[in-house]
Amino acid sequence: MGRLTTHVLDTSSGKPAAGLKIELWSLAATPELIKTASTNRDGRVEGAILEGDDFKTGTYELRFYAGAYLRARGVKLDEPAFLDVIPICFGIADVNQHYHVPLLLSPYGYSTYRGS
Repeated sequence: MGRLTTHVLDTSSGKPAAGLKIELWSLAATPELIKTASTNRDGRVEGAILEGDDFKTGTYELRFYAGAYLRARGVKLDEPAFLDVIPICFGIADVNQHYHVPLLLSPYGYSTYRGS
């Protein structure tokens, strides 16, 4: 069976983003919070954020709480912050695949891609 993983790199510091809150939402007919996690010192969520019988085809959203992470690091942000919660919507089409959704983060921009 497949699985969903993620990690976050803070490109403004050149380090993994440790302690960043992430939510995983199912975007079915009624959006549903599936899981809340936090990144470890390597910027990764321990294990898969979604796997096993819970890993189903559909549309999902990862919400990365970048503003809270950056403020906790002492980064001075405008109020409101340019980037606060970063939503990444994506689809899972094949439950036998590994879907990896990384985030490259800075206070004024971000990037993502389907990793391996």
